[in-house]
Amino acid sequence: MIAKTSERVVKHTNPEINLRIQERTQARIARLASQGPDAIRRRLDALDSEWDIERVVELQASVLTLASMIIAGVKRERRWFMLGGLAQGFMLQHAVQGWCPPIPALRWMGFRTAREIEEEREALQALDS
Repeated sequence: MIAKTSERVVKHTNPEINLRIQERTQARIARLASQGPDAIRRRLDALDSEWDIERVVELQASVLTLASMIIAGVKRERRWFMLGGLAQGFMLQHAVQGWCPPIPALRWMGFRTAREIEEEREALQALDS
């Protein structure tokens, strides 16, 4: 079954990791609320630059694919194309299911979905108004 786009990464993430990400976000919002409007505005600016997990997965796949093509060309060994094929297979799996092998590690490292980032932004904007 294909999950809704906005829910697919969270649905395929360990609930403990989802909870940890939510708790960190809520703690950050509470801390910023006590620090005042300037801190909130700085955080809002920082959120504009935060990379969501989709962007990180796309970057990884692109880097691995390009690296495999370059290595295959330089070494003249076609087997290196398998690395790029594997990376693109992961991208296909991620596009369809919202999961691929790098996702658990990236979520563990704290990468959030665009929706999670936007929820923090909306909470901070409500505090700032």
